[in-house]
Amino acid sequence: MNNVDVIRELYRAFRDRDYDAFLSITTPDLEWIQNEGFPGGVTYRGAAEVIEGVFKANSNSWAGFAYQIEEFLNAGDSVIVLGRYTGQNSVSGKPLSAAAAHIYDLRDGKVCRFRMFADTKTIWDSMT
Repeated sequence: MNNVDVIRELYRAFRDRDYDAFLSITTPDLEWIQNEGFPGGVTYRGAAEVIEGVFKANSNSWAGFAYQIEEFLNAGDSVIVLGRYTGQNSVSGKPLSAAAAHIYDLRDGKVCRFRMFADTKTIWDSMT
């Protein structure tokens, strides 16, 4: 699998909640950085923390939460994914549509770091 294929599989694992697949394509020292200002935006270390603190938490806070991919950019040992967060906030009921970029760094064909850059104001506006 090339690096873009690894990231495509990562998004499939997210969508299908296939945590075993997620674990198989990430390194044990995975670093998952959500940008400042993002709700719950912190740095997670290790795949188990990401599964609990990101994926399961998103499912609890948002109905239909998804990242709509617009483009993959192959940057060698990194893959940049451009897209939008969509869904509906579980508390406010407001829809979410926020531009975001994801940058994945890979080592030996596995994801070792994720960095997120998102329009956090749009996200917070949908929560209030």
